[in-house]
Amino acid sequence: MAATHHQETERKFDVDAHIVFPNLATVEGVVSVDQPTSFELAAVYFDTPRLLLSRHGITLRRRTGGTDEGWHLKLPRQAETRTEVREPLGGDPEAVPDDLRARVRELVLDEPLQPVATVETTRREYALRDSDGIVAARVSDDAVRARRLRDGRARDWREWEVELDAAPEAMLDVVGEALLAAGASRASSRSKLSRTLGKRHIAEQDQLAHPRHPEGTTARLLSDHLATQAAQLHEHTDGVRAGHAESVHRLRIAARRLRSSFSTFRPVLDRAVTDPVHADLRWLGAELAPARDAQVLREHLLRLLSSEQTDLVLGPVAGHIDDELRAAARDGVEKARAALDSDRYARLAVAIDGFVSKPPLLADADSKATDVLPRLLARDLKRLDRAVGALSGTTAGPERDRAFHEARKKAKRLRYAAETATPALGKQARSLAKSSKRAQKVLGEHQDSVNARRRLRELAVQVHLAAGNSFTYGRLHALEQARADQAEEDFAAVWKRLRRKHLHG
Repeated sequence: MAATHHQETERKFDVDAHIVFPNLATVEGVVSVDQPTSFELAAVYFDTPRLLLSRHGITLRRRTGGTDEGWHLKLPRQAETRTEVREPLGGDPEAVPDDLRARVRELVLDEPLQPVATVETTRREYALRDSDGIVAARVSDDAVRARRLRDGRARDWREWEVELDAAPEAMLDVVGEALLAAGASRASSRSKLSRTLGKRHIAEQDQLAHPRHPEGTTARLLSDHLATQAAQLHEHTDGVRAGHAESVHRLRIAARRLRSSFSTFRPVLDRAVTDPVHADLRWLGAELAPARDAQVLREHLLRLLSSEQTDLVLGPVAGHIDDELRAAARDGVEKARAALDSDRYARLAVAIDGFVSKPPLLADADSKATDVLPRLLARDLKRLDRAVGALSGTTAGPERDRAFHEARKKAKRLRYAAETATPALGKQARSLAKSSKRAQKVLGEHQDSVNARRRLRELAVQVHLAAGNSFTYGRLHALEQARADQAEEDFAAVWKRLRRKHLHG
């Protein structure tokens, strides 16, 4: 049987054993509450010896009892929602299904997935129904008995859990208020497993895997930054696979920030190790680009079209733009997912995790960050200055568009570098990050107009070849050209301020 996906939107609460479960029929939006259904649930949680899954917000369990018994892989949260991938129980209770193992292979590689904890739950589940008799949400009253297998440490607790069915997310708030009023408190842990293992135990494993460099060194700042971006990479990889709309964009940003770090910190990194990973991050960005670019362009062009006078819109332009760019976005998402399922991405993710635990640093990385970082920022600022200087030798057309795009990439790299340096350099780096972000934004407007004009021409050719009227596409193209011209004027002013402030004191 193929794996199934379920979206869980839930909220947990801690509650003392003596507190009486409240009458939730009085909650706004709830008309009746079913008599409770009782379950005995038994779960075995699996992880690597270093708790790699737990450290990345992923849980893997085999649970018996209840209506959803089987293997469950819970991916990292997006706000209050988690994606759960389910597989049937199967025969061997310690044989993790191949499909679930494949979904975490870039994290665990060849490390074994073994039992790390058991959790037994006596559950009383209450179904909350709305005015149509539909189950809006379910509230569970759980008595939990858990044991950490490494050292036999056991603990018991009680918790209440609200999980949405047909209700909107606002139901979490109104039901949650009733539970808090009854004496509960917001959960101290977001999952039964993390509470069983304990934050300190997970942190100890994290420190074993990621030894800390001395405070104040470039090595410490860079390793902390890499750890943060690696976590983002894994979180948004899971989001793309789960179909979260913003995850492609977020994953692309994480990849860009990592790539930018390898460029900025090149003088203190072993390039023989980092350059191949830099190339793979560039490949990943290219694989993610079509989905995000089509999504952004669709929203922009439809918004631009809606501002046009009705008599200037000739033909089904909105429908054509919507259909073409929706299809392009769907194809782009499939391309992104295929990239994430590839061996190349698996190797890349493993390499990034390896850099977190042991960055390929040169001796200079042991120096104080306040001594090293100003030099690195100065290098990136000079690169931006050269890229902007190259604009003066170009004329309107593809050559000038490419030159503006290069300047945008240098501005983005400088911004990321300054943001990374802010914990060490404070106001100086924060000011540079703000200025370079402003420059990047204006240059981004220019590049977006280049992409929009390219796509509008393609759409106009399609309409023309089908004997349709392409007038409106030409008008939109002209508006985008005006947008680019304005961006060039705006950038001249932004760059003048940035250069005066950061290049000439």
